[in-house]
Amino acid sequence: MKAVVRRLVPLAVRTQIKKAVPAYWKCHCPICDHYDVEFKSFGLIPRQNARCPSCGALERHRLVWMFLRTQTDLFDGRPKRMLHVAPEPSLWPRLAAIPNIDYMSADLNKSYATTQLDITNMPGVASGSMDVVYCSHVLEHVSDDRMAMREFARVLKPSGWAVLLVPIWAEHTFEDPSVTDPKERERLFGQDDHVRRYGPDFADRVNEAGFDVRIYDAEEVLGEHRHRYAVPAHEGPVYFCRPRVTAQDGPSARSSPRA
Repeated sequence: MKAVVRRLVPLAVRTQIKKAVPAYWKCHCPICDHYDVEFKSFGLIPRQNARCPSCGALERHRLVWMFLRTQTDLFDGRPKRMLHVAPEPSLWPRLAAIPNIDYMSADLNKSYATTQLDITNMPGVASGSMDVVYCSHVLEHVSDDRMAMREFARVLKPSGWAVLLVPIWAEHTFEDPSVTDPKERERLFGQDDHVRRYGPDFADRVNEAGFDVRIYDAEEVLGEHRHRYAVPAHEGPVYFCRPRVTAQDGPSARSSPRA
């Protein structure tokens, strides 16, 4: 029946019908504007109501999309250069399409992005050339995460900002560079290609890399819309990071995003 409806009723009409009866369509993806009774389950240990069946967005993608829209100046129409690390399929086409954004996606694997890049060493990206850096669920894979964050601080303009997300799975960050066996990494760090478990002290690492950090949780970003976007209260946190302004930069060097 669903296939017949999709074939006979245009998407725009279906969307308007769903908007007209929001009590029935309990879930809404703010990224692709898809309405549904529920989202798909996802994960090795399946999380219910996690994945948008239209664009594939997960909980953290919906959270960060709304953070970018409501808590930053990304959509204000002013020209910006943006570095997006390990671009998510649900996000990169929409971020790249924002007017006046000079968008650069980067990944170690060139097939996943426009630019092949090692974020711990980015000589091809000039210092102070970026307005925005967005990096989500990447640093737990990077051996020298501190170097990567210092590189983010280097390439950002004094007025720029970064949004960083990592899974917080421990009371304190735990890592052991001697652990290289995939099975042991999975046991210790939760995934066979992770090199650490982060705790809330992740904010200290970001601060040491040269950033001032403000931490947002899902409730603060989404408020009453959190359940409709199917984002659990524990999702996040979102680390909003601005390069620390020095006396040489002067107080006017920093812009004032809504965040």
